[in-house]
Amino acid sequence: MNEINPSGWRPAMRESGVPASAIETFTGNRALQLEEALIFEIGNLEHCGVDFDEDDFDETLLGGLPSRRSAPVDLPGLTEPEAVRHYTRLSRQNYAIDLGLFPLGSCTMKHNPRLDEKVARMPGFADVHPLQPQSTVQGALKVMNELAQWLITLTGMHGVAMTPKAGAHGELCGLLCIRAALEARGDAREVILVPESAHGTNPATAAFAGYRVENIPATADGRVDVAALTARLGPDVAGVMITNPNTCGLFERDLKTISDAVHAAGGFVYCDGANFNAIVGRVRPGDLGVDAMHINLHKTFSTPHGGGGPGSGPVVLSEALAPYGPLPFTARQADGTVHLVEEETAAEEGHGQAFGRMCAFHGQMGMYTRALAYILSHGADGLRQVSGDAVLNANYVLRSLDDVLDAPFGAAGPCMHEALFSDDGFAEGFSTLDLAKGLIDEGFHPMTVYFPLVVHGAMLVEPTETESKRSLDQFIGAMRSLAERARAGDEALKSAPHLAPRRRLDETLAARKPKLVWKT
Repeated sequence: MNEINPSGWRPAMRESGVPASAIETFTGNRALQLEEALIFEIGNLEHCGVDFDEDDFDETLLGGLPSRRSAPVDLPGLTEPEAVRHYTRLSRQNYAIDLGLFPLGSCTMKHNPRLDEKVARMPGFADVHPLQPQSTVQGALKVMNELAQWLITLTGMHGVAMTPKAGAHGELCGLLCIRAALEARGDAREVILVPESAHGTNPATAAFAGYRVENIPATADGRVDVAALTARLGPDVAGVMITNPNTCGLFERDLKTISDAVHAAGGFVYCDGANFNAIVGRVRPGDLGVDAMHINLHKTFSTPHGGGGPGSGPVVLSEALAPYGPLPFTARQADGTVHLVEEETAAEEGHGQAFGRMCAFHGQMGMYTRALAYILSHGADGLRQVSGDAVLNANYVLRSLDDVLDAPFGAAGPCMHEALFSDDGFAEGFSTLDLAKGLIDEGFHPMTVYFPLVVHGAMLVEPTETESKRSLDQFIGAMRSLAERARAGDEALKSAPHLAPRRRLDETLAARKPKLVWKT
């Protein structure tokens, strides 16, 4: 054990004494880390990977339209082995949760139990079609209905909209419910209050829904300024969007007080439930006066995350908003069968106030099966342990690093599921970005950086509940080493990463002037 590595983690040592960055190879490969060119540099634009005879094409197949190109297709011709190797080599350069700890703050990149994946692939779930007759998909409908009941139970709410496809989609759903409820009573309110500690999608969603957004400041301890919020309430305020636990990794202890004040002023409370994994099994948002809250199934109930989908963000609703929830939704009949309440039957089944639909069909079936399998396999005690372990791991990281990294709200008490640090204390000229790039050399995907915006040089770390103490100790050791280098002004850190397939890129130039077309 030493000052840089108090956890006792033993880093691997290179016996030869030759730094890896100094070794050059003829191929550009570094053992099994294979160098790969762009597909246009590999393939030949003049050839195709498959041979076709010129007379294999019938001019009449396209209904009289020309079937021959008037210009070259300009795509690289690769054989099947070349194509497979190209994409396999690229995939090996990706970081993944199956390789190691993924410390993204506010994203909850945790292990997906293989049991849940197996259930999602069972016949009848994996191959179900949204246009099948309801009598042929009773199992799928019952899964949707049972998951809905569990989400209502876990949150202490009255109803749930299952169809939203992601967190921001769920936020929009909740705001549309609020708008429908206000319109039903002839109340044209136009302002949504959003605290500084809320997720960045909250103000964007409110603006998209047609509301004017006003900011509410945070207190010195990173929580909502209740006095400022209550002072702003009035007849023009439709509601407040509050994230709990918030983006600083802190629980909003005054949420019930805030809810009571908003309700007294005639507004509604939307809670961003993206961080529900920090309180599941311990706190029911309905008991805190929340009217609507989305739940990211990938964050709390471990469905796959990333890559643009698939996502699922069900929205639980209070008794005041449930009548306005979107269609369709499942309903269980007296004989045990489940059916979908849709436009044709909504009015006669007492749901004629629905604001409409959020998507064409019924939501993400694969996410429903995974989430329900996760809930049932954990049980009540297991879900309570999920949130407990998530909070324990985050506080272990926070207290293991707060002597070498600035923790802006470390004095505010224990954090929740994520630990927040800043670059305060680094040597002049060194920043959060340098530490994050150095973390790549250590074999980790960097944590979330420069978010939340209320902290300069923010580093937001969420270890999740699925990481062992051993993996956390390795990550903590790497972070301590990098923090010491940044504080000491190690110039090598400013050009990291040195061991990745590519060195540090000009990310600003890449974002503003991307080269999207290959030119020969």
